[in-house]
Order: sequence, then structure tokens, then C-alpha cells
Amino acid sequence: MDKLLRILSENSSFTPAQLARMLGEPEDYIKAQIKAYEDSGVIRGYRAVVNWDNVPDSGVQALIELKVAPQQQKGFDEIAERIMGFDEVESVSLMAGSYDLLLTVKGETIQDVSSFVAKKLAALDGILSTATHFMLKRYKDNGVALVDTEASTDGREMVV
Repeated sequence: MDKLLRILSENSSFTPAQLARMLGEPEDYIKAQIKAYEDSGVIRGYRAVVNWDNVPDSGVQALIELKVAPQQQKGFDEIAERIMGFDEVESVSLMAGSYDLLLTVKGETIQDVSSFVAKKLAALDGILSTATHFMLKRYKDNGVALVDTEASTDGREMVV
């Protein structure tokens, strides 16, 4: 994988000057690479990893497994596109295994998410079944620890 993409995927707050120093490349080259990645759709956006457990009234999040009847000539793409259109849906992934699609859904309350599943999602043509799992606590997200652990506070991970 491209070193620039790896660094940006782990921390997108580095400036082009910092990235240039880290990679031993001219800053103009780094700026051009980033622009090319953005223009081609490789980089789709930038965001902070937020520990929502520490934000009052941040709502609830659920993972929803869907079994779906794929459509001829379109497979799972058309139903995934319809699901992506719902404001409650944060992510949609095609999976291999006992279910077809995995959704991340956010709502103000458990009842909001439950209502979304019952009234909007399950009612779509092609949805065979759903399984909803409410997130109670996140320990790590996108490679970032969201809780302080004994190992992260006592320095043992620094021993070589």
C-alpha cells in the first residue's frame, strides 16, 4: 500500500509539509499526490475518530445484519444503494458468510433505531431477514483505542 495513503488513513491532520518530511519527498509532490487521490476518488473524505461514549446525548449505534435476495443482473448493488439513502445509515458493507449486508445505523434512542428497522428497512423489497445488535461500548475504533488500558498507561509497550 502507498505510504502516503497509510499515513493519511491513520492521521489525516498532518500538513503537506509534515508529510513531505516524513516521506522524504518535496512538499509540492505531496500536495499533487493528495489532490490526485481526491480527484480520482481514492480519498473520499477526512474525519476525526470521536469517542461518542464521552459525548452526552450522542445517541445510540447499532450493527444490523441483513439477509437479502440479490436481483438478477444487479446482485446486491441496487438494494445497497437504496439502503445508503437513509439518513440513519452510516455504513453499508457486502459480507461473506451467514448474512449479506452489514449496516451501521445511528439514532437518538434505541426506539428510533428499532422503528427504523421495523418500518423502513425490513419493509424494503428483497430484505429476507434482519438481526440488530446495539453497541454498548466501543473499545477501539479505526485503529484508535478509545479507553485507557493498563498497558497504555504503564509504559510497558515501550519496552523493545
